[in-house]
Amino acid sequence: MNKVMTRTAQLRPGTRPPGRRDSRRPGSPSSRRPLTPPAAPPSPRPTDLFAERLLAVLSGRRPVHWMLRHTAGHAYDDLARLAERGPLRTRGTDPVVRDIGYYVPRAGALEVFARIAAGDRLRAMAFRLEQGADLRWRCTAVEMGGPRAPHGT
Repeated sequence: MNKVMTRTAQLRPGTRPPGRRDSRRPGSPSSRRPLTPPAAPPSPRPTDLFAERLLAVLSGRRPVHWMLRHTAGHAYDDLARLAERGPLRTRGTDPVVRDIGYYVPRAGALEVFARIAAGDRLRAMAFRLEQGADLRWRCTAVEMGGPRAPHGT
């Protein structure tokens, strides 16, 4: 006598039961998407970083010496003179960077302009960045809209 088995597969200990075959259910293979790791946020450009750093100093949120290792040449002295006047200090809302543009005069140098909204006023800020031998960017010049102060004063 030949016995016919009605089950197609017997479960062995340590194995999982077969998955669902109904495609209308949430756990169906057609509704599953492969998991992809989230993309890493892009690293900020040096133009954006320095615009925010200079804004923090010129608005009085950070002291001038905070930029000491991020500047070279006369830029630190110019920044100190500008910060004394407090050109971006406002009452109420903090100033924010509205727009940034830049020009590349040569490899390893950027001339940057930023539009700063300070209260109900729009101000202009310009600065130059140069990349050193250590590949770090440093600010080598900074100006705000208006007449420039001579270096000797």
